[in-house]
Amino acid sequence: MSLQPHAIPPIPADTVRVARAAFPKGSPIMHIHDQLGTLFSEQDLAHLYPAVGQPAESPRRLLWVTLFQFMEGLSDRQAADAVRRCLDWKYALALELTDPGFDHSVLSEFRDRLLAADAGIGLLNQLLARCRTAGLLKTRGQQRTDATHVLAAVRSLNRLECLGETLAHTLQQLLWDAPAWAQATIPADWWDRYGARFDQFRLPSTAPKREALALAIGADGHQLLQWTAADATPADVRAHPAVALLRQVWRQQFATAETPLHLHQGQDLPPAAQLIGSPYDPDARQSTKRTTTWNGYKVHLTESCDPDDPHLITDVQTTPATTADAVVLPQIQQALAARDLLPAEQFVDQGYTGADALVASQAQGIDLVGPVPPDTSWQTQADQGFGIACFAIDWAAERVTCPQGQVSRVWSPSQDTAGHPVIHVQFDQAQCGACGARAHCTRARSGPRTLKLHPHPQHTALQAARARQATTAFKGRYQRRAGVEGTISQGTQGFDLRYARYRGLAKTALQHCLVALAINLTRLVAWWEGRPHAQTRSSRFTAAFAHAARMQTAAT
Repeated sequence: MSLQPHAIPPIPADTVRVARAAFPKGSPIMHIHDQLGTLFSEQDLAHLYPAVGQPAESPRRLLWVTLFQFMEGLSDRQAADAVRRCLDWKYALALELTDPGFDHSVLSEFRDRLLAADAGIGLLNQLLARCRTAGLLKTRGQQRTDATHVLAAVRSLNRLECLGETLAHTLQQLLWDAPAWAQATIPADWWDRYGARFDQFRLPSTAPKREALALAIGADGHQLLQWTAADATPADVRAHPAVALLRQVWRQQFATAETPLHLHQGQDLPPAAQLIGSPYDPDARQSTKRTTTWNGYKVHLTESCDPDDPHLITDVQTTPATTADAVVLPQIQQALAARDLLPAEQFVDQGYTGADALVASQAQGIDLVGPVPPDTSWQTQADQGFGIACFAIDWAAERVTCPQGQVSRVWSPSQDTAGHPVIHVQFDQAQCGACGARAHCTRARSGPRTLKLHPHPQHTALQAARARQATTAFKGRYQRRAGVEGTISQGTQGFDLRYARYRGLAKTALQHCLVALAINLTRLVAWWEGRPHAQTRSSRFTAAFAHAARMQTAAT
């Protein structure tokens, strides 16, 4: 395929006449064309195609079809049919009424080009830049961030099923890509043994029998890896991605250096962030948050929330399910800075806050508004002892004074288990032992009081945030964050945000970029039509009480 960029064509006169007759007030798709028809050009997408080859379908039209597809929740086949039969789509795409459209497989090929060029986030950037120019987005406004779980487009497998399916997947791929080697090397009975899917088997019900089956599968997989590593094996077989995946899974599940093969127990398995749970989507990870357990990813949405402007998604980040929210916050702020869309206030939940996040946000001029982790020491929790806030810290002199006037003896910079810098402080043992307020300070039988401090900037920011979140003003201000739940709900119910359409982190991230664009386009249409922001739904009883109050007022 090649591309010879052309100017944006005008809408054919017959298409305009018929579409306007069918939609006198216009449709959302028509409004988008009227307002944003020049947003994307073929020159913007020319880098996706080579300079020579068979002429390609207009990438500008394919991009708009893809966005309309996500707005209306259509499959590729349904979207291709909509190009042929929907008048407003023909209007927005500047097509003749008799245009036959294209085969639905073109959309998948176009997404592959977007994925190869990592172009998804660039498309979001173009829309946001246009909105900034139109005054619909402001720098140093208010934004809010939240995340939700995303289910991978694969079935969750238990450990035994994962082993069997990984080996079967490798055999299938080798049979497809290297049939001569596979048929000459792999025993004939293996094709029957691993031909059926493992969810069709009645797996052993006892632990010893399950372990025996796992070891039998492990031995076959280990043998296959030895065959593929032989000097006489073709290079394309040795370097095959399915073989590399089998080797990685076997390293995670078995102690392959031992003879006989040994199945790793729970404590020997790699952490969840590294453990592969399905050969069909090696990027998906299993995670648990409160009562929800899922296999897949997380998506982080950041949106503007200034009261008098449309609420538009300004950033989208897709991560494995096991990635902590606090790890993603710097990436979000870096992306916003690249778009010149850093907020003055960013509302987040406790998963994103922490001492480092507060300091890093302040350095960028961002007031990170969200509950911070509380002081969990027993002194603070009991509200009758000397918590860390009761101690006076002289950072320059590197000493701490306790509420009874005693000065610390040890000031020792160090690191915690996560590698973050901390300061260990210790008081004099003799002074602490003779202190009359010892019962309010430490529960150690004979040892002195010790403290673990963050570095000065982090400590100061954390203490200030803890004091602020205890105020009534903070609680009223923090209500602004709750609106992002509506965005998660809209994305989930209207755009299948929680279900990956495709397999792999990169493809799922592209899906989320397209979903973010579709949500923004939907919200822009509502803004152009003058529809107000939706209000938080109240319970049926709240609505009934309000109705009863109005009736009583009218009666009096």
